[in-house]
Amino acid sequence: MLPLRRTLATCSLTHTRQHLLRTASSRTLPTGALMVPAHRPPAYRSSVPARQYSHAARSTIDHAGPPHLHVSKSPAVRSFDDSLAHSGVLPGARVQRNASASRLYGCALRYEQGTAMSSSGALIARSGRKTGRSPRDKRVVEEASTVDDVWWGPVNTKLSEQSFAVNHQTAVDYLNTRDRLYVFDGYAGWDPKHRIKVRVVCARAYHALFMNNMLIRPTPAELENFGEPDFTIINAGQFPANRFTEGMTSPTSVAISFERKQMVILGTEYAGEMKKGVFTVMHYLMPKAGALSLHSSCNEGPTGDVSLFFGLSGTGKTTLSADPQRLLIGDDEHVWTDRGVFNIEGGCYAKTIDLSAEKEPEIFNAIRFGSVLENVVHDENGIVDYADKSITENTRCAYPIEYIPNAKVPCIGGHPKNIVLLTCDAFGVLPPVAKLTPAQAMYHFISGYTAKIAGTEEGVTEPVATFSACFGQPFLVWHPVKYAQMLAQKMQQHSVSVWLVNTGWSGGVYGVGSRISLKHSRAIIDAIHSGELEKAEYVSYGAFNLQIPTRVSNVPEKVLDPSQAWEGTTDEFSQTISKLAGLFHTNFEQYASQATPEIISAGPQI
Repeated sequence: MLPLRRTLATCSLTHTRQHLLRTASSRTLPTGALMVPAHRPPAYRSSVPARQYSHAARSTIDHAGPPHLHVSKSPAVRSFDDSLAHSGVLPGARVQRNASASRLYGCALRYEQGTAMSSSGALIARSGRKTGRSPRDKRVVEEASTVDDVWWGPVNTKLSEQSFAVNHQTAVDYLNTRDRLYVFDGYAGWDPKHRIKVRVVCARAYHALFMNNMLIRPTPAELENFGEPDFTIINAGQFPANRFTEGMTSPTSVAISFERKQMVILGTEYAGEMKKGVFTVMHYLMPKAGALSLHSSCNEGPTGDVSLFFGLSGTGKTTLSADPQRLLIGDDEHVWTDRGVFNIEGGCYAKTIDLSAEKEPEIFNAIRFGSVLENVVHDENGIVDYADKSITENTRCAYPIEYIPNAKVPCIGGHPKNIVLLTCDAFGVLPPVAKLTPAQAMYHFISGYTAKIAGTEEGVTEPVATFSACFGQPFLVWHPVKYAQMLAQKMQQHSVSVWLVNTGWSGGVYGVGSRISLKHSRAIIDAIHSGELEKAEYVSYGAFNLQIPTRVSNVPEKVLDPSQAWEGTTDEFSQTISKLAGLFHTNFEQYASQATPEIISAGPQI
């Protein structure tokens, strides 16, 4: 016998389908969703006036999207209600569009289990069983229009159009049974020339507030004239995928269709899937438009000098870019165009494990009303214990970028002067800082070496050495070499200096050595920005043939050379550095056929 909750849900889904069939037009939209007539009782009307549109206009909707989307223009525009119905979701009074933070707080606190308010005013939410991303459950639909563009393999696993349609129908059927739905319409990208319009449809107020922070919030006038979204996220994460659907390997599914311009989430309530879904979409669209999408943070100095920080989660992108002496452009996702750099997001998503006001005051003070704290432990007074890892090590906070006092809004800057490749070396043999040649920069960018930090993905409980192409392999759509070639061209064009900065271990491997002090990492970044490291004296380091400085202000000289900081024997150090060099070589073999001899020779010598 099915559990009562599942039985009721099934009955409700059946009722919803019957309701659609009774009220909808007999014509089927291109997505397979049935059209709900524009005539409804007044309570069901959107604030955007409904307009008539032709049959042809249903597949070529007029909107203000960027030219690279190739959307045909038409004088007809859907109303919000009709646009929502086009995606299969029933509009109505239960749908709250771009609700205020206070309203979303009220809904979350009343209806969502485990939700509370922190002593500083942030909304505390639980993401359920999944407390990190599920990259093994990500799928990209195999479609004629995009099949030749996508880098197929372990990152982008193929899903049939039929299976996507099944998951889409499952998701909208579930959402149509909910008493409350939330829609957030916002933008991805601060540059009006390249931004896209994103719609999020979900059943949790926590998810709506999260995306209210992570997307760029439209003005009232922009919302009134938002029109048809360029991309829609259908988040039914509370309901599982059917494991008998072809292509499913678990109850979790995160599926993207570039042709249908939709993302469907089932079986996970972790909000980060939406954020990274938008990034994946931009990783496809931007290179297609001649712009380079980057998994990086970005800030700007008093003289207008811009720095990019590449790195995976836990390497220090958010922390090191939140510098009180510099303007923050963004903490995670950017695009480099022929005009400069712009942030994709409207907020930041910072790790909060062991967070303190002393070490990271900008992030600590951003946790206030409107922010979303995920999976943190707190007492009855809402005081958060940031050192408590009992739920997950991947505790996080999402907050609007303007909560950082020195944020630059609009989040747009000029061309970068410095690029920092951040790595978290679990072997303890990479130097805290090295200056890279152009060939070395390409080698290490393509390699993307770091260590997965505990909690960032399901099942990761301690750092594990990994290689993530372009420091963001899980989000790439094109082949890594495409992004690398675009980066090389821009670095050469703008004479950019590139640095490898290790924020991982020193003195020994993980479990023996210790994590490099944040104070020392900050001093190194300060030396890059001040120009000190451009004038420094360098020596060649080990098998990696890296140039490391002999001195950096406020950093002990012993720390700068891993062979001097090593606490074990000389033989142990030699064996460890040779082991890591071998891992680099083995990993790069998959790219060697498309890399130049100069780039290949820039790797470690073994």
